[in-house]
Amino acid sequence: MAAASKSKKIDRGEETVSSLAQNYLISLYMLREEVGVATMSRLAEQLASSPVTEHLGTSLASVAGMVRRMKRDGLLELKPNKEIVFTERGGAEAEKIMRRHQLAERMLVDYLGMELHKVHAEAHRLEHAISPDVESKLAERLGNPQTCPFGHPIPGSGYQVPESAMTLDQVEPGTTVIVERIPEDDPQLVQYLVGSRIVRNQRMVVTDVAAYKGTVTLDVDGDEVVVGLQVAPRILVRLESETPPADA
Repeated sequence: MAAASKSKKIDRGEETVSSLAQNYLISLYMLREEVGVATMSRLAEQLASSPVTEHLGTSLASVAGMVRRMKRDGLLELKPNKEIVFTERGGAEAEKIMRRHQLAERMLVDYLGMELHKVHAEAHRLEHAISPDVESKLAERLGNPQTCPFGHPIPGSGYQVPESAMTLDQVEPGTTVIVERIPEDDPQLVQYLVGSRIVRNQRMVVTDVAAYKGTVTLDVDGDEVVVGLQVAPRILVRLESETPPADA
């Protein structure tokens, strides 16, 4: 693969993993967190949402080739049902690069005040350059946060998703909920959600779920906001009645 041959090797006293493989690991991590099951076609779709600066091949052929290479390198396994899963080493590497990505996101938001829709792409540029020492210092300076700005748990933080957490499409009309997390890999969607105040820890009331219209209607601080049923499963909420989790 041309793309794979050009990928940088990341080696800072750790076992070498190419930057291309790291991008695949992050995409798989996010896919498994949101959907639960990763397949070749779903992975190709997830990779297509990565920043163009990452130069990732997203055709099924290129994705299949890279997955085979990562399987050979002991990072991934393919189950008989075609599900892609991490090996023990692959899972550890995925958590490592995901943690650095999310700490970079927190730095961009907490210290630089960057707009949320720009953060994911910028963190992709930074994650490969963060060494273990920088990671440790960055986490300490940030106050050891438990979640990224979008609400996703940071690996190694000990954060536990609330028991009442559910996706927005599962909420009964009339229920008051708190936003737990939102998707981060679609800048236009993030802009819409931020503009509608659908962000982490925002209180809102689900006023209507209309399958025939494909919409979920919300009351957000007295304003009516409509979210499509294609987007609603990507927004995680918790019941207002549940004690808020410790968060940073």
